[in-house]
Amino acid sequence: MAAQMADLGLDWERIEAVTPDTLHPGPDDQVWHRWQRPLRVTEMALCASHMAAWGRVLALGQPCLVLEDDAVLAPHLPAFLAQVADLNGVEHISLETRSRKKLLGRRAHPAAPMRRLYQDRTGSAAYVVWPEGARKLLAHARRAGAPSDALISSTYALASWQADPALAVQLDQCAAYGLPQAITTVSLIDAAKKPALAAQSATARRRYRLRRVTAQLRMGWRQLRYRAIATRRHVGVGWGGGA
Repeated sequence: MAAQMADLGLDWERIEAVTPDTLHPGPDDQVWHRWQRPLRVTEMALCASHMAAWGRVLALGQPCLVLEDDAVLAPHLPAFLAQVADLNGVEHISLETRSRKKLLGRRAHPAAPMRRLYQDRTGSAAYVVWPEGARKLLAHARRAGAPSDALISSTYALASWQADPALAVQLDQCAAYGLPQAITTVSLIDAAKKPALAAQSATARRRYRLRRVTAQLRMGWRQLRYRAIATRRHVGVGWGGGA
């Protein structure tokens, strides 16, 4: 990541990742048990790491590029960041694509190559967030911790956009988009055992399932609500081939 920042000429700082050992509040806190399924402790830690980044955005009081440590970045990303830095009405821009369709506005933004993002599903490795967006994301996370990408995707109050074409992928997606993979990668999320829903109490299982059904209904409703102005499609990458 340091090498990429140097190549792109971007100023940056590293935020120490939260780990299961440094997670606060701890894994037994109820905030981590209000999602649609039981969370791995590594998922809790990743969410807390993003929360630390959002807190830093608030402290700086300006939009910031937020990157996980396995994001592969397009060479013209700095030009895009310059285009969007002073835009109004934008609180979050997803820069990546990850082999799943997104619900995107049919019209491109007049000032930058991006479209309104009405529903994402996966990916939190590379995005730009404004202070107001960070505030909304933190408020959501403090009510119910979740996988970081799912939490961002379900913060519907967020004025969210998608770079189109995408300007980042995660290392494990390089082959899918015809990009060279600089190093091999192993997911630390999978290092923790996935909690079994069956091991939860009957009350907890009912609550998880109700949240899951509610979330699916909300996503379906958004597709209906925005069908006249948005379409579900894959986002291609903006460099090195792949579509």
